Formats: sequence, C-alpha cells, structure tokens
Amino acid sequence: MHSSNDSTIQQTLAPGLVTEVQLIEMVFPQQTNHYGTLFGGQALALMDKAAFIVASRYTRRTVVTACSERCDFHVPVRQGQLVELTARVVETGRTSVTVEVTLVAEDLLSGDRQPGTRGKFVMVALDAHGKPTRVPELESMASQVP
Repeated sequence: MHSSNDSTIQQTLAPGLVTEVQLIEMVFPQQTNHYGTLFGGQALALMDKAAFIVASRYTRRTVVTACSERCDFHVPVRQGQLVELTARVVETGRTSVTVEVTLVAEDLLSGDRQPGTRGKFVMVALDAHGKPTRVPELESMASQVP
C-alpha cells in the first residue's frame, strides 16, 4: 500500500556508467556431472551471461560475445553450492568491451567461499543493422581520484 507521500523515482542510467555487476546462482543437479560438480561448460555459460549483462548495461547497445580468453578452473563447484559471479569492464576498444569475470563458490550452510574460476570475455557492440558500433571509452580509475 502506498501513502500519498510515496513517490516513484524513475532513473535512467546512461551508457558508460555501469562497469560492474554481480549475479548469484544456485548449482542444481541438472548442471552437474556424474561427480556432482558443475560442468565446465555450465560455468562458462554463467560467466558469459554475467559478461553480457555488464557489457549491455555499460554500452546500452546490443552486444555479442566475440571471444573468451583463457579461463582457469581452481576448485570444483559442487551441487548445492552458490556461485557468485562478478563481471567488471576492464578495457574498451573502438567497438568492443573486455570484461573480467570471477566465479566464487560458496557453501550455502557454512558460508565457506573459494575462488572457482576467472576469465575474460570480449563483447562487441552492434548497431540496429547488426554492424559493430562505437562504445563509450572507459575512464581510468586514476582520473576518478580527486
């Protein structure tokens, strides 16, 4: 129920503002292999999803995955664990955005957390005709320090 004093605040996030997103997913049986651990392909799909979301929000354009760079798997992620994905824009080109994604495995009951995997994804922004288009330049962190 809303009182007459409540107001809805609408906000628009411009391109170039959102440089990091976090997603949390639960690992269910259909995502695991016969050892009860997350399929590597499932981990990569989750990481690509996080990269897609941050790149889309950063560019405010349609984006596609151009490539994924080396992904190192550090620990198995088990059925029933949570995975926390952090995707961060780390570099921009003329039409591309490089996103670093980390996946952390968390035991739901104990709270124990371990780095699961890390990788980089290059996303390309497309215009309305499906052609690569310019992306906002990433401001360096040094230029943001007063």
